[in-house]
Amino acid sequence: MKLSERQLELIDNQIKRIIASDSYYGKKYRDLGITGISSQEDFEKLPFSGKEDLRDAYPLGIMVAPEEEIVRIHSSSGTTGTPVIIPYTAKDVDDWAVMFARCYETAGITNKDRIQITPGYGLWTAGIGFQNGCEKLGAMCVPMGPGNTDKQLKMMEDLGTTVITATSSYALMLGEEVEKRNLRQKLRLKKGVIGSERWGEKMRKSIQDKLGIELYDIYGLTEIYGPGIGINCSQSESMHYWDDYIYIEIIDPATGETVEDGQEGEIVITTLVKEGAPLIRFRTHDLSRIIPEKCPCGREYPRIDIIKGRSDDMFKVRGVNMFPSQVEDILKDVDGATSEYTVTIAHDDDINKDVMLLTVEGEGRVSFEQMSNEIRNLFKSRIGMTPKVIIVPPGSLPRSEKKTKRVTDYRISQL
Repeated sequence: MKLSERQLELIDNQIKRIIASDSYYGKKYRDLGITGISSQEDFEKLPFSGKEDLRDAYPLGIMVAPEEEIVRIHSSSGTTGTPVIIPYTAKDVDDWAVMFARCYETAGITNKDRIQITPGYGLWTAGIGFQNGCEKLGAMCVPMGPGNTDKQLKMMEDLGTTVITATSSYALMLGEEVEKRNLRQKLRLKKGVIGSERWGEKMRKSIQDKLGIELYDIYGLTEIYGPGIGINCSQSESMHYWDDYIYIEIIDPATGETVEDGQEGEIVITTLVKEGAPLIRFRTHDLSRIIPEKCPCGREYPRIDIIKGRSDDMFKVRGVNMFPSQVEDILKDVDGATSEYTVTIAHDDDINKDVMLLTVEGEGRVSFEQMSNEIRNLFKSRIGMTPKVIIVPPGSLPRSEKKTKRVTDYRISQL
């Protein structure tokens, strides 16, 4: 997807603002002799930015706007290192709300809906992002935040909630509780807007069936506003993104070269109008592709495919590279397997080999032995290695109000 003349102009303006500032990237660009861009070729010569830069610039080194114009900060969790701090101006906050309201509208949600917000509030961008978009749309907001499932379900029933927003993990947890308590007929839920983590087909179908709703997959990340920069429509699982606010390119994660539209690679995002902390060519590590064809829905906004995983989610066992998405693709073809699984990797000193234990919840319709054998055979034929497989009853694996941790690698702690 080539830059339009308008996008080129906006990025050139952003670069000049960054250079004029005393920010981390301002110094970096000046040292590299960068003064601006006037073509696609100029743009593709610009250096990538990444989370490691934002950590080096901690706490407010990436701030470009004057401090008196900053009205809010958000932050990553910091679970994998120094947290990332992102400053926002009032216009940034409003732009984000406009994009988020556009997401709701794309999902067919209107100001007559009642939107229950279950993602967390605070420094995390999720809860407040869903709320700002809801208020910009003019819909009724039920700002619950995470946890307290009893109260979530009570509010859902008493207030006649029509839209639920959640991580896929928490949506599944709510669906299981609705099913256990036989609440489906007492609820007015119609749609779910789900974000924060990738989810496979089996999990999607399970949530749909248990809650009886249409599901929409929202996209975003803390560094680039937050959730709300893209969403799928009713005609496609692929996601429209708002190219008047962001520019997306897809690169080969190994070489950094831009790939042709339609080819899979890593999403790289440039903010076009962000004031507080503009980012140029930010590597997200999310894997997808640009879909060049027009969407059947008729919208002109470009699309990316569903997120297939992350380039840094790859794990290696006995010389074989794997992604969680490959595990999910196998499980969707196994009769009786649910969407819930965990992968545990460790080194067995007795045999001096790495071992992978795959624990999967089974529905109970198919014998656990039959499922275990089928999973092992599919792994061997499709991936080229055979894990140890344990099948457990439904509900055995932990549920999460945020993102579910799928892979635990005990080899890392031994390094």
